[in-house]
Amino acid sequence: MENQLAKSTEERTFQYQDSLPSLPVPSLEESLKKYLESVKPFANKEEYKKTEEIVQNFQDGVGRKLHQKLLERAKGKRNWLEEWWLNVAYLDARLPSQLNVNFAGPAPYFEHCWPPKEGTQLERGSITLWHNLNYWQLLRKEEVPVHKVGNNPLDMNQFRMLFSTCKIPGITRDSVINYFRTESEGHSPTHLTVLCRGRVFVFDVMHEGSLMTPPEIHRQLTYIHKKCHSEPDGPGIPALTSEERTRWAKAREYLISLDPENLTRLEKIQSSLLVYSIEDSSPHVTPEDYSQVTAMILVGDPTVRWGDKSYNLVSFSNGIFGCSCDHSPFDAMVMVNISHYVDEKILENEGRWKGSEKVRNISLPEELVFTVDDKILNNINQAEAQYLKQASDLQIVAYAFTSFGKKLTKKKRLHPDTFVQLALQLAYYRLHGRPGSCYETAMTRYFYHGRTETVRSCTIEAVRWCQSMQDPSTSLLEQQQKMLQAFAKHDKMMKDCSAGKGFDRHLLGLLLVAKEEGLPVPELFTDPLFSKSGGGGNFVLSTSLVGYWRILGLVVPMVHNGYGFFYHIRDDRFNVASTAWRSCPETNAEKLVQLVFHSFQDMMKLMNTAYL
Repeated sequence: MENQLAKSTEERTFQYQDSLPSLPVPSLEESLKKYLESVKPFANKEEYKKTEEIVQNFQDGVGRKLHQKLLERAKGKRNWLEEWWLNVAYLDARLPSQLNVNFAGPAPYFEHCWPPKEGTQLERGSITLWHNLNYWQLLRKEEVPVHKVGNNPLDMNQFRMLFSTCKIPGITRDSVINYFRTESEGHSPTHLTVLCRGRVFVFDVMHEGSLMTPPEIHRQLTYIHKKCHSEPDGPGIPALTSEERTRWAKAREYLISLDPENLTRLEKIQSSLLVYSIEDSSPHVTPEDYSQVTAMILVGDPTVRWGDKSYNLVSFSNGIFGCSCDHSPFDAMVMVNISHYVDEKILENEGRWKGSEKVRNISLPEELVFTVDDKILNNINQAEAQYLKQASDLQIVAYAFTSFGKKLTKKKRLHPDTFVQLALQLAYYRLHGRPGSCYETAMTRYFYHGRTETVRSCTIEAVRWCQSMQDPSTSLLEQQQKMLQAFAKHDKMMKDCSAGKGFDRHLLGLLLVAKEEGLPVPELFTDPLFSKSGGGGNFVLSTSLVGYWRILGLVVPMVHNGYGFFYHIRDDRFNVASTAWRSCPETNAEKLVQLVFHSFQDMMKLMNTAYL
């Protein structure tokens, strides 16, 4: 990152946006062929034959017409999917999004400079905020390095959404508002929001044209902390953002109708750089087990989170940090990048501020005191109650597997990401006795405003290998061969999906064309195998590689009887985090993770056999 930053003067963060290729529409035949392959693990012969007929009819009939319409749409847009995806995946959803859609994760500083220690929250907070604000300044100057694969630049648009971005609830559909501007584009907001004990404060991070120093930020945080800890708690307006979306939209409209100044206060929060949350709790954490801290970040106190904000930086009483982010405007890699930048800076400076301790004469933070009545206070209580009820149903585990990591898997010529995905398939098969439909995120940032595509990790090759591992009569050689076939298949799928040759987004596009044209939903989408194989957001395993740094995050399962499963990969370890709903009697995140770790060992044993 440092070397890249040094070079960054040559290139501007967003300079390649205009020259990126448009998102392609894959061939209909190819997409349907891949789709048919993906349903095989979940079908018996009769079911498969029926689906094959449905797919053939679709390809020869309405599918061809829908595909033509999609091609026409793509001619007029550089990314035919962008608006649809934002609406269908995020903004149309009515579920409470803070828990069901946001992603969250712990900061890794506790592993090096900042182990848990009471009394460090404000000092460490001022330093971590300062590093975050430096990154914001780099973005404004377009000095954040352009991401590339080889010489190919990737789309950087999502980085615009990191700061000063907020989702606004709507009665039937939400919207995203972004106030961020680069220096060359004009003025960008310079204040941040601090939430503490149900109260809301804002302060400007610039003073006389320069960024506040950590001692100056520390003074602001201390003022807020002291005030909140010596006076009654606030009403907890932020808890409303954890409510079901239409209810929150109505409550927001009512709040504004009480006093037009309430709108000004809401806009102050919406436009702020980020939300800094001061929590009173002290989660337990070690480098091998960060289940509790991850849980408290994902499902913490709703009165100190603005669930709609693209970036909530969360601090705990024992100097531990994390973040919670609205997923609508960007994918986790944006957060992973800024988190890695801050982590490296904290490490480089041994967790200290080495500059001047002088504090300039800066105005104190302003408290945003909302006009409320009994109806709003009742709404807040209801929101908090529903949030805490759902949060208590969530099982969250996050552990490190430390026997080996990327180094050894690469030495065995195995892709480390595929290694984890196949271990998960085997673990699920062992736990549930059947294949688990699986969504793995592939990025499509080679293309203009590209975001993600679905890699369906539960392939017929993976299932055959899982079956062979459970069959004592299968030889080690055969198990090894089947595993390598599953590896090859997964590696190819990931390559295809990143190159715009996946099929899930294509099928979604065809379905949305049918809806827009007022046509009946084609049989392909109502066929039981469509949802059984994961289609329509029904994947039992919702997974993602968070990267190869120390950063980890997670989300809740996609379906009630499913799991969230997220991981990062380091030279010497695999860190995994998994979620499941306690109210589902058949799922158990703890058991799943332990079985994944057993699968890692079994796979390495296979690779150590003498047949290679």
